[in-house]
Amino acid sequence: MVATALADLSAAVPRPVGRPRLPPGPRPTRPRPGPVRRRAVARPLLPPEPAFFPWMAGRLADREATVWTGDAAGLAPWLELLYAGVAVAGGRISLLEGANRFDPYRIGEAARRLGVDPTAAVRRIRLARAFTAHQMVALADRWAAELARHPATLLVAHDLPALFDDEDVAPAERIALLGRVADRLARTAERAGRPMVIVQPGGLARFPGLAERGPRLFDYVRLERRAGAGWLTGLRDGARCALVHRPAGQHGLEEFGSPEEVMVAWDAPPRRTGRRSRPG
Repeated sequence: MVATALADLSAAVPRPVGRPRLPPGPRPTRPRPGPVRRRAVARPLLPPEPAFFPWMAGRLADREATVWTGDAAGLAPWLELLYAGVAVAGGRISLLEGANRFDPYRIGEAARRLGVDPTAAVRRIRLARAFTAHQMVALADRWAAELARHPATLLVAHDLPALFDDEDVAPAERIALLGRVADRLARTAERAGRPMVIVQPGGLARFPGLAERGPRLFDYVRLERRAGAGWLTGLRDGARCALVHRPAGQHGLEEFGSPEEVMVAWDAPPRRTGRRSRPG
């Protein structure tokens, strides 16, 4: 009785149907799985310290420009620190130099203070410089193509109008050529998709066409002297950053959470804190 019931139940269970036979001819092949693509982790443009780096990182935006203005000698140590910081973060710089002020030894020294090999840091900067105004126009025309072959994380245009302050360049020609350079800077920033720093010691007035035909301006940073130190002020939010000489171990305002003023330590020998005692 039980055996009969089990037999009847097993007969009621549907049996698996075999695979249908394919028509004669080549059998379709399954596509082989390709290599798994991993998303590249975006590295920060600048390291988290000293305090100048996060301050500056907040003034940079992809496809847009940040203008630095002030006297050239005062801006030099800030630029050297910026170049070294990009190297510390593992980035690369594409530099279009118009004033012939590039000093690899000072940049290497700034990198050494940050714990990076000076030679390795300088090699992360790809420099292009010209000696005439028309050579600078040609470099600006080819900058975007150069970046396609040698990508960079930060673009820097340093005092490009310096070469156009020449008696051989007529005033009308100067305006026309600089307008073309400004237009090429805008195209380069857009195609590269990277932030651009335009160092313009004389302000926008010395670069006709930059405001009208150049890249979109994200921020305007002005250097000014105050209390024996060089201060950078960002027009976007009014925050300031100072590069001061202080011995190692001395505390700065950045440790006390001041959001508007940031003090950045710089390498300097310690000062004497007392006088030598005289015998007798």
